[in-house]
Amino acid sequence: MGVIRALCISGKDGTQKYTPVRVFFVTEHGIDGDAYAGDPHRQVHLLGSGEIDDICARGTEGDGGAFGWNLVAEGFRFQELPPGTRLRVGQVFLEIMQIDGGSAVARAGGFARVLHGGWVTVGDELEITTERIPLDAAVLTESDQEGRGGYEDEKGAAIRELLAEEGYTVAGHGVLPDAREEIMREISLWADRGVGLVLTTGGTGGSARDVTAEETACEVPGVSEAMRALSMSTRAAAGIKKRTLIVNLPGSEEKVRERLGFILPELRRCIDILRDDTGE
Repeated sequence: MGVIRALCISGKDGTQKYTPVRVFFVTEHGIDGDAYAGDPHRQVHLLGSGEIDDICARGTEGDGGAFGWNLVAEGFRFQELPPGTRLRVGQVFLEIMQIDGGSAVARAGGFARVLHGGWVTVGDELEITTERIPLDAAVLTESDQEGRGGYEDEKGAAIRELLAEEGYTVAGHGVLPDAREEIMREISLWADRGVGLVLTTGGTGGSARDVTAEETACEVPGVSEAMRALSMSTRAAAGIKKRTLIVNLPGSEEKVRERLGFILPELRRCIDILRDDTGE
C-alpha cells in the first residue's frame, strides 16, 4: 500500500503539468482536464517517488509534473508491476498497461487505464487489489410530469428497491424531463464515473416526446428482446457506453417491477464482462 503524493495535469499540449489537490478520473479516458488523456494505452501516467529519486540520481532534475506523469505515489515502483495489475484508490480502479518506453525517463513508472472513475485527492491511499469492482448502479426517471415536481417518483423507488435486493449500491438517482440533451448528459456523466448499470424508466413509448431509446447507443439486443417478449409495443432498448450497461425500462411501476424482476438476475454477467471481471 502507498500514498498519493502528487496529482499532475496539463491543460494544454506542450505545457508543463500543474498540481491540483483533487482531480476526477474519467472511465476509459484518464484525468478530466488533462490534455494527454484519451490514449487507450496511456490514459494515466504513474510514477513512484523512488523512481523519481532514480531519475534524479542519473542527473535529471524535476518532479512528477516536470517528467510528464499524472500521479506520484510513495511506496510503489510502477515499472516493476506486470501488465494487468489492478490498483485501487477509493472508488477508482486502474489497470497497468504494457508500454515500451524510449528514454530513461519514459521507462520509469508505468501507464494505466481507468476501469472505474471517481475523485482522487492527494494523501489518498493507493493499493494493489484483486477485488472485483463493486456492483453499483444509477437510476434515472424520465417524465415531463414528474420532472416538473409535485409527484412522487414511485417507479424510481421501485427500481432502487429491486437493486438493493440484488446487492447493488445505488450511486445516485434523479428525475429528468423527456429532453434529449439532458438525458444524454446524465447518461454520459454516469458512464464517465464507470457505474456498472444505468437504469432509466420512462421515455420508451411511441410518442414524439419519448426519446430514451434513441439515446441508448451500441445496443445489446439480447436484453431488449427479452423485455419485448413481455410487451410488443415497447421501444425499450439496452446498450453500452464505455464500461456501463444502460437499460431502458417502461414508465409504470407495475411494468418496471415485471421487466426488471425478469432481467435483473442476468445483468450481473453482462456487467462482469464489460468490466473484465469474469475471472476467466
